[in-house]
Amino acid sequence: MEWRDEGALLKVRKHGESSAIIEVFTQTHGRAAGIVRGGTSRKIAPILQPGAQLDVTWKARLEDHLGSFTVEPVRSRAAQVMSDRMALAGLNAVTSILAFVLPEREDHPPLYARTIQLLDLLGQGDVWPLAYLQWELALLEELGFGLTLDACAVTGSNDELVYVSPRTGRAVGRHAAGDWADKLLPLPPVLVGEGDADIAEILTALRTTGHFLTNHLVPSLGDRTLPEARARLLDVLARQT
Repeated sequence: MEWRDEGALLKVRKHGESSAIIEVFTQTHGRAAGIVRGGTSRKIAPILQPGAQLDVTWKARLEDHLGSFTVEPVRSRAAQVMSDRMALAGLNAVTSILAFVLPEREDHPPLYARTIQLLDLLGQGDVWPLAYLQWELALLEELGFGLTLDACAVTGSNDELVYVSPRTGRAVGRHAAGDWADKLLPLPPVLVGEGDADIAEILTALRTTGHFLTNHLVPSLGDRTLPEARARLLDVLARQT
């Protein structure tokens, strides 16, 4: 069995004396894992940095085997995060979340394209937080937990949509909320692509998307918890306000 693809490196861990096991989010093979022989060597280790864009060839005797990778660097993103705290926190959040939520060897072309666009924006602090929020919305949509924010779940109107139902992910209008308002999640304009969002509004929106990640997506994956890297990113963003 053999295939070749391109993708972003998500995780690296040492394997044996000199090898490494890597996980890559690829364009047509989804999240894939394999052994890189000599992956801890001085020649290859610098290439295997989370976020790096790699050309990978995977080989195995059988399709369900772990298999091995040969890797060629396409683009390093280390320079974009080396001296930028937000970029580093963002890279760690994206790679950790993808490694956590993506099924192995299941392709997700739209999410892959959005992910590469997001990673290429690392270091551009003026646009990256909004791009990250939009990526989380795309992630939820791709994995079956998308939000429906174009009309009130109660009245069907699109006037004064200021809440989201924590159970259904549907928008709720101000007047339709009634006594339930304090039990609903906020729907800031940035979540529907309106207004000039500042960091404070983006953080509010991320707390709403975070509810659906934590309480809807994660439980579907078994008895696990969302990677701490996301919370660390929100902490870094909060310091920008």
